Amino acid sequence: MVWIASATATGSTSSVEFTSIPQTFTHLQIRVFAKTASTGAFDSISMNINGGLGEARHDVYGTGSAVGSSNAATSFFIYIGATAQFGVGIVDILDYTNTNKTKVSRSICGVDNNGSGLAALTSGLELNTTAITSLTFIAGVPNLAAGSRFDLYGITTSSVTGA
Repeated sequence: MVWIASATATGSTSSVEFTSIPQTFTHLQIRVFAKTASTGAFDSISMNINGGLGEARHDVYGTGSAVGSSNAATSFFIYIGATAQFGVGIVDILDYTNTNKTKVSRSICGVDNNGSGLAALTSGLELNTTAITSLTFIAGVPNLAAGSRFDLYGITTSSVTGA
């Protein structure tokens, strides 16, 4: 695993973007530590690939008092914190340079809000076979909180650094 880039929100932006992603790795991983200005216990951020929306998503989640699942033909997203608590997530994008197949992403994420938190597993499908060169993470409400951080890593299956 090799670090590629980091982006930290200032509190006055609704999104962060990674552009010109190197095409030298096998998979990508994004580590998220974020929250929004929402008034709820948790919120979500959407992940756009190459400037477009994902084609489908599925998720399962638990809140400590309930469980649920959902699916939609909309953008892949990750649950994060809101108001007082930061949430965390890890997103994997498999075979992001392979132009012979569609792109699959998965995440594990969660937030603790003193008993009203959430843990979730989410999968996404991007039907486009184009290699991924940019990723944009967009807040579900106007802005990401200051200090929200996104770290992009490349994963290679060889012993080479990939950099």
